[in-house]
Amino acid sequence: MSESEKVLMLVENASVPGDPRVWREAQTLAHNGYQVCIISPRGETRDTEPYTYLDGIHIYRYHLPTVSAGTWGYIQEYSIALLKTFALSWNVLFKHGFDVIHAANPPDLFFLIGAFYRLFGKKFIFDQHDLAPEIFNVKFQRRKTRLYKLLCLLERCSYKTAHLVITTNGSQKQNAMLRGKCTPEKIFVVRNGPDLARYQVTTQVDCTLKAQFKQRFLLAYIGVMGRQDGIEYAIQALDELVHKRQRNDIGLVLMGDGEQLVALKALTAQLGLEEYVYFTGWLQRTEMLRYLSICDIGLTPDPSNELNDHSTMLKTMEYMALSKPVVAFDLPETRVSAEDAALYATHNSIHEFADHIETLLADETLRRTMGQKGRQRVEETLCWERTSLNLLQAYRRLFPHHRASTRDIPTIITDDNGSIVL
Repeated sequence: MSESEKVLMLVENASVPGDPRVWREAQTLAHNGYQVCIISPRGETRDTEPYTYLDGIHIYRYHLPTVSAGTWGYIQEYSIALLKTFALSWNVLFKHGFDVIHAANPPDLFFLIGAFYRLFGKKFIFDQHDLAPEIFNVKFQRRKTRLYKLLCLLERCSYKTAHLVITTNGSQKQNAMLRGKCTPEKIFVVRNGPDLARYQVTTQVDCTLKAQFKQRFLLAYIGVMGRQDGIEYAIQALDELVHKRQRNDIGLVLMGDGEQLVALKALTAQLGLEEYVYFTGWLQRTEMLRYLSICDIGLTPDPSNELNDHSTMLKTMEYMALSKPVVAFDLPETRVSAEDAALYATHNSIHEFADHIETLLADETLRRTMGQKGRQRVEETLCWERTSLNLLQAYRRLFPHHRASTRDIPTIITDDNGSIVL
């Protein structure tokens, strides 16, 4: 056995450390005695160096050229990423070595690299962040096409090639068992919990920042602004409140960026909401927390569809970590995460979404009570400090004789809903 087991993590859809899940996983492994290297694309404005060494982790990055939008563009992007990742993996192998390849999706192509290195005794972990076939259907609204069937095949190959499968929630675990024919023992649920150390609740209001907004109440959205994220529902709910219910005391702060940003700004103008909607762009974490601390309600407007019904929304738990009540559509995994910390609107009903916002704004005690329940659930069950225990359990399965260098790995595991099993 090597003195320290060595991990090579692969990610394509975000740079590192910009990708919060991959970076938390890498830090957890590094802090528990594993040597970690990561291969990711370079960012456009951040994470631009071809190599860096952060927090004891080696990060190698490749340039991913801009490709055309649409299906052909994705094929080009993923093909280039696969080839460059494979080339860099040789560099890591000879410089540092590795015992396991830990590949995050999408895309579901890294099993090709994993299968190759399995020939040399390396282990392979498939870390499924999202269901790639469902992403394809939601983005392009195509069903049962040849490309969709190919994506399902690639997903099955990823499941079959892996020694272990990591999913973000119980719904994805069920998919791995039903569609991927994986045994339950092969799958570990590692939920996307917020890091408590970075989410400190404060009762002090930033009066300077609050004074920049004209409205008494502020709604918040944080995260990616993509087609599947449903931010247009939040804007339309605000339109219902402002123009149909004459609520001129409500503003909406949208923190993030993405492919739908231009369309969302156009919708805001079309509905005459420029004075009520505030686009901040991407914010550093400290600044994002500063904005979120002055908001009254966190919004999770992701609509019901075949992707979102199987997805866990990190933003929901970030609201909860700061004791903010949540209004969301009634999606299975959102209800698992938030429980009594959210009010749930019927699938994609803008009117009911607006009703729940008004209910919370009219009752400060209810807002406070729900916020406290959310914070308690994060502390007791959903925070990364607890959910990461399943990641360490997965690695213990692969390396049963590994000894953590900084702390022992507790014999604790959580069930599919994130509850601690003693």
